[in-house]
Amino acid sequence: MSVVFRLVALVTVLLVVSGFGFSSRAPQPWEDWAVHNDADTRVIDHGAWSGLLAAYVKPGSDGLNLFAYGAVTPADRQVLKDYIARLGGVAITGFNRKEQLAFWLNLYNAVTVQVILDHYPVKSIKDIDISGFLKDGPWQKELVSVEETPLTLDNIEHDILRPIWRDPRIHYGVNCASVGCPNLMAEAFTGVNVDAMLDANARAYVNSPRGVLIESGGSVSVSSIYSWFAYDFGNSEAGVMKHLLQYAEPALAEKIRAANDLADTHYDWALNE
Repeated sequence: MSVVFRLVALVTVLLVVSGFGFSSRAPQPWEDWAVHNDADTRVIDHGAWSGLLAAYVKPGSDGLNLFAYGAVTPADRQVLKDYIARLGGVAITGFNRKEQLAFWLNLYNAVTVQVILDHYPVKSIKDIDISGFLKDGPWQKELVSVEETPLTLDNIEHDILRPIWRDPRIHYGVNCASVGCPNLMAEAFTGVNVDAMLDANARAYVNSPRGVLIESGGSVSVSSIYSWFAYDFGNSEAGVMKHLLQYAEPALAEKIRAANDLADTHYDWALNE
């Protein structure tokens, strides 16, 4: 593992101890949410969220999807509020795994957009300090309830999605309203499309400079996501590289292999506006 990755891992652990940041350790599942029924054939309607995404997600020529927060009408703010409230009333533990995955990804992203709108204008989601003392951003504040259980964004990502699914593609599904994050996609996840959409967003991200940046001299800088959540990507630099090579286009894959290691990490917390 490169010196940079070792230093980032050490700093990350120290930040976690102080209540700020993420750890690469294995996430612990919130077992109550692991309940599912694979024989269930019901479908959750995410049409309202899809409509909002179609209206306000603006794909750029550089491959970065931006969200037009300033253009959201009062009527559509209410649509978003009603959609989140409706999801909160769903007894999600009775559904099959694919419907559950789409449900949690959409809920995370919808609540994140609502948080931004509630505090707009803002330059970065990290500036929304509503989680408490020494806690950066909104991620540790209870913002939604599901099955009468109050949940934070961190609960959804780190206690439900990551540990229950144990799928690195989760990181291409949750969006933290930042330029450095994988895209907020222009349609909602569903039980039918969730796998294809996660794969598509993984390819888009890995093959963008936000995911993998080839610097002068051929050194490779990767998104800090791969360091913050190293456990999900094989818990090593070699594991991260193996993951990247799954999605990298041939030209990029050749450069990753030629570099042998990962020299640096990067991330842009600017609002994806």
